[in-house]
Amino acid sequence: MISIEEVRRIAIIGGGTIGASWAAWFLARGYEVALYDPAEDGESRSRGIVEAAWPALEQLGLAESASLDRLTFETEPLAAVEAADFVQENAPERLETKLPLLEALDLALPADRVIASSTSSFRPSVLQAAAKRHPERILVGHPFNPPHLVPLVEVVGGPAGSEAAVDWLIAFYSHIGKTAIKVEKEITGHIANRLQVALLREALYLVQEGVASVGDIDRAIADGPGLRWAMMGPFMTFNLGGGPGGIRHYLDQFGPVMRDWFPQLGTPDLDKALEARVVEGVEEAMAGKSLEELATWRDETFLRLLEAVDRTPKLG
Repeated sequence: MISIEEVRRIAIIGGGTIGASWAAWFLARGYEVALYDPAEDGESRSRGIVEAAWPALEQLGLAESASLDRLTFETEPLAAVEAADFVQENAPERLETKLPLLEALDLALPADRVIASSTSSFRPSVLQAAAKRHPERILVGHPFNPPHLVPLVEVVGGPAGSEAAVDWLIAFYSHIGKTAIKVEKEITGHIANRLQVALLREALYLVQEGVASVGDIDRAIADGPGLRWAMMGPFMTFNLGGGPGGIRHYLDQFGPVMRDWFPQLGTPDLDKALEARVVEGVEEAMAGKSLEELATWRDETFLRLLEAVDRTPKLG
């Protein structure tokens, strides 16, 4: 693999919400970024997302060479990856779009360049099947929205991913201030989305069963365990919940109770009636605020939260 210190130019393939947010992050870390998006308004939309993200990135702290002027837009994917040292692919979640792109990128790039896909849906083995030359360097590098603020990136190598490529990608993301975690075994949805969906499934079940309103279920998380989850995950949370005996004591004491709960967790029927109740409940909870207003509030709060829990980016 190319050395991390030699990385100068990043290719972003797909400039939607995720791709453009990635572009903003790489620019803020001081890299040249070549962005490709096939949409007619791709350049103006992508640049708009990058420019909107810039004030928050300034607040987080820019690398010395960071500049919006280092962003170029390309109308062909192979032009974007020309002389690229790393590729972050963000094409729509459709295999008929991703696989031909990955095949072309694999043929065009030197063997020591890693191609990371932002996919939240596909296992790396599915994507690696597109490669004619080097499937071992096509990996999943799944961020969370918006990538320019959320530190987490899930790295999945899959059966064909080389250990060298996986280690390189984790080291590279860490070098640019991300929290990179290794998914040891490929699984649909990776890690964090599976946890999110498990919680959402139970939340939908509680709505369907009339246990609580949409707004109160959201408040039960935001004003309860969600505050702890900003600092630590479920295992450490329950470790502290076990008192002096830690998680061993917690599991000894509450394990039998949790085993009794597991079969009672619900599987909702996500039909049109439940969808309508959820939409109505969310619109009520929005209290007249627009999505844009809520997104601005989210991002501003995110910055304060990152600082409070010491998650601001540390450059390698």
